[in-house]
Amino acid sequence: MKFNELGLKQEILTAIAEMGFETPSEIQAEVIPYLLNETGDVVGLAQTGTGKTAAFGLPILQTIDPNAKTTQALILSPTRELCVQIAGEVSKYAKNLPMHIVAVYGGEDIRKQLKEIDTTPQILVATPGRLIDLMERKKVHLENLNYLVLDEADEMLNMGFLDDINTILEKTPDTRRTLLFSATMPAEISKIAMNYMKEPVEISVGKKNEAAKNVEHYFVLTKQSTRYEVLKRLLDYYPDIYGIVFCRTRQETKDVAEKLMVDGYNADALHGDLSQAQRDSVMNKFRLRALQILVATDVAARGLDVNDLTHVIHYNLPDDRETYTHRSGRTGRVNKSGISIALVTPREKGAIKPIERAINHPFNQMEIPSGGMVCQKQLYYMVEKMQNLQPDKKIERFMPDVIELLKDMDRDDIIRRFIALQFNQLLEYYHNSTDLNASVQQEINSNKKRSSSDGKNRRGAYIEDDGFKKSRRQMRVADKGDTLRLKINRGKKDGFEPKRLLGLINDVTGDKSINIGDIDISPRFTFFDVDKKRVKQLLQAFAASPRAKGYIIGEVKGNR
Repeated sequence: MKFNELGLKQEILTAIAEMGFETPSEIQAEVIPYLLNETGDVVGLAQTGTGKTAAFGLPILQTIDPNAKTTQALILSPTRELCVQIAGEVSKYAKNLPMHIVAVYGGEDIRKQLKEIDTTPQILVATPGRLIDLMERKKVHLENLNYLVLDEADEMLNMGFLDDINTILEKTPDTRRTLLFSATMPAEISKIAMNYMKEPVEISVGKKNEAAKNVEHYFVLTKQSTRYEVLKRLLDYYPDIYGIVFCRTRQETKDVAEKLMVDGYNADALHGDLSQAQRDSVMNKFRLRALQILVATDVAARGLDVNDLTHVIHYNLPDDRETYTHRSGRTGRVNKSGISIALVTPREKGAIKPIERAINHPFNQMEIPSGGMVCQKQLYYMVEKMQNLQPDKKIERFMPDVIELLKDMDRDDIIRRFIALQFNQLLEYYHNSTDLNASVQQEINSNKKRSSSDGKNRRGAYIEDDGFKKSRRQMRVADKGDTLRLKINRGKKDGFEPKRLLGLINDVTGDKSINIGDIDISPRFTFFDVDKKRVKQLLQAFAASPRAKGYIIGEVKGNR
């Protein structure tokens, strides 16, 4: 099927052709004809990078009135970056149409955006918080809305925007068409569909929550003490890597990125403590490939749109399987292949099976590359680069002198010496390097011996959480230096998950900059780490906010 077979008007087809697109993606081929020929709502399930923006953007451009000076389509997105990206992409499709498209989002001077919406846009792309601000100022009017699009809906819920979404939906006319697009289908998405959509048709590419088909999934066994060393070994083994290393907390992100930069890697960090200007700077460098490695938290990477990533490395596994789907979906986009590698300790290995079932993809165990394997891979990479290099003609004027200087050396000796110039430091580093696989195996054997000598675990000594075994002492250790451990009276029996905790904290405090560290969930309680400087703010917010009704939150005392 080609785009010109979908029934799109010529102005749109011309713009698509100029962008180099001929064949629609799977989600586009399913959604576009439905939106053009039917009148119902749509729930579209597809991974990031499969072309969802065109799937809803093209039919919207086809059907709204460019001459009417009213906002006829609203597209909600979770982050500033995604908001800008969607507006830019839709504007390219609309280049031959008299259409005013505006993006509004937080993190930028609102006065500039107020000026842009002085001329009413037919299509408005917005983040929830900034949109509500503009609605309260009476600067945005949604009574003539024909389309409401919730893009990356699961990410919006993970970021605590549920109340904002409900507020916005209640201000839109019942006659609108609602289009909800998501990579995963958690229960909250189903509730939105039930409450605000009219008998929506579900269009799914692949199975629900399934990972992208063209991503290979691996796990590497490591000791906790050698996790960073294993990461470096992997980065050295893939010299052409262009990828993201995901960490669980801001502090870990800062620490890992700083170590990599000190060790000479082309890396930088992306986390919530950065200003918008710093974030934009890091992202611009990464998009231009001036950075090879981006070390990021899940929250900071939401809405990140970068094509051609080769690898995603999970420095730690995420707290829930849906986050793993989002992380790994950053690579293998637009029919490209990608590799996702998780670093896990022997104790954490049990968490792999539930993820395999959720994403419908197997994991293969990957051995930690030896020093010799790294050196060989780097050497072959350098030779291949040399073979593909087209020398600059400016070098020709130096060649006679160089040939004269090297005339007494044979070819093999010249090659050997140039390789030595490039590789002496790497060879020295990996000379007699530790066998990290053997080191992990020793720990596994040691744990087996300890387990057999201890006999059966005492009842209640361990809490099982998605294959991770954590002692109650580990879960309740109170003071961890810069963080303090809190607990809340909700657990697995209540269907509580890490993303629900984060969303609740965002809603109650109204502050998305509070750093939440490790989260552990038992049947009746959830334990989590908070920056000590923010504990008082969080406890006061839960005591005062009506949104926290029924929740009891407190500091973990000692081992209690």
